[in-house]
Amino acid sequence: MKPTEVRAVLFDLDGTLIDTAPDMTASLNHILKEEGLDPLTLDVVRPHVSRGGLAMTKLAFEKHRPEEEIESLRLRFLDYYLHNIADHSTLFEGFETVLHTFDQQSILWGVVTNKPGWLTDPLMSALKLDHRSAVTISGDTTAERKPHPLPLLTAAKIIGIDPQQFLYVGDDPRDITAGNAANMTTVIAKYGYISQDANLKSWMADQVIDHPEQILKLL
Repeated sequence: MKPTEVRAVLFDLDGTLIDTAPDMTASLNHILKEEGLDPLTLDVVRPHVSRGGLAMTKLAFEKHRPEEEIESLRLRFLDYYLHNIADHSTLFEGFETVLHTFDQQSILWGVVTNKPGWLTDPLMSALKLDHRSAVTISGDTTAERKPHPLPLLTAAKIIGIDPQQFLYVGDDPRDITAGNAANMTTVIAKYGYISQDANLKSWMADQVIDHPEQILKLL
């Protein structure tokens, strides 16, 4: 880890803080059913969730529909997802303990995600996390998205703590690239939506965790 005191923690959302894959998969399968196509299993969809709606839409339809139809399918998928955004989504196991400890120790935490605000805000509200988070930066909050460091630097500025005193936890290379560029201590959430053949060493993170509660050992 970078030699500094940790005073705040930022999380990616999908695949790091919240397990959204079940709702994402159900929504994708709803559109597949409407199109007369076979559903996909959670195991197939899960590694693609952190890559966003377009990646998941291509996963489902690229072999079955022409390229010019992908965008309309993506919009249908995300519209259905919006209206079923927290049917099955939950904090990853162990996070309630982590967040409770943060409250006890007055450690501020927030979210920096590439998910657009019109999806981030309803999800955070549905899981009653919106008032617990000190800051929530969505993919359309700033002029740049991860892997650019601007969203992370904006979150640090809002909280009022030097970026060097943050942990940033994520499950995608873009998260680690952004965190390193912002000079934060970067942590890979290995429990997240990462393919089995991913070369985690190449991400250049400071730490790797297998379970959310291991975050507490890094403080």
